[in-house]
Amino acid sequence: MGLDAPQMEKTTVKIFNIPNLLTLSRILAVPIFVLLMLEPDPLRALIAGLVFALASATDWLDGYLARRWGQVTKFGKLLDPVADKILIMSALVILVEIDIIRAWIAIVLIGREFAITGLRSIAASEGMIIPAETLGKYKLVTQSIAIIVLLLNYYLDMAWLKNIGWCALWIAMVLSIYSAGLYFRKYGKQLN
Repeated sequence: MGLDAPQMEKTTVKIFNIPNLLTLSRILAVPIFVLLMLEPDPLRALIAGLVFALASATDWLDGYLARRWGQVTKFGKLLDPVADKILIMSALVILVEIDIIRAWIAIVLIGREFAITGLRSIAASEGMIIPAETLGKYKLVTQSIAIIVLLLNYYLDMAWLKNIGWCALWIAMVLSIYSAGLYFRKYGKQLN
């Protein structure tokens, strides 16, 4: 059964609202970020850090606007965590590539994302929706801070800045592992 023209127009308006466009912009920022870091130098790292910071800020802004304007959509709920993962994972891979972080750190952080995505997929097949936990949001914020600070340090090369970046990264690791455990413990029982 197809949609008639007024229904189709109404659906289009719901999907392509400002909050969802902000979410899409986060995904579109990834190629720019990656291109800047393919042949990094301090200035390109600074610009890439700014691109990453602006893209990260849209994560807060899109959710805020969607709730404030009553424009929360299923499309936005699906796309928002995907955009976050694409942005963070690409930055982690780049940081490994330019030898700022070790590969095992990226593997732990990226592996956690795949595990939680898998858990959410299983839950969805059972008719359950697993919302983002507060710790997961804190994890995302600390990962973003770590990435921005480490890129800024690539530009400025200051030991204290590097230490702040590493501290944020370790906090993100702890939050990442702990929050994953909470997801599995909380929803594992329900899935059985």
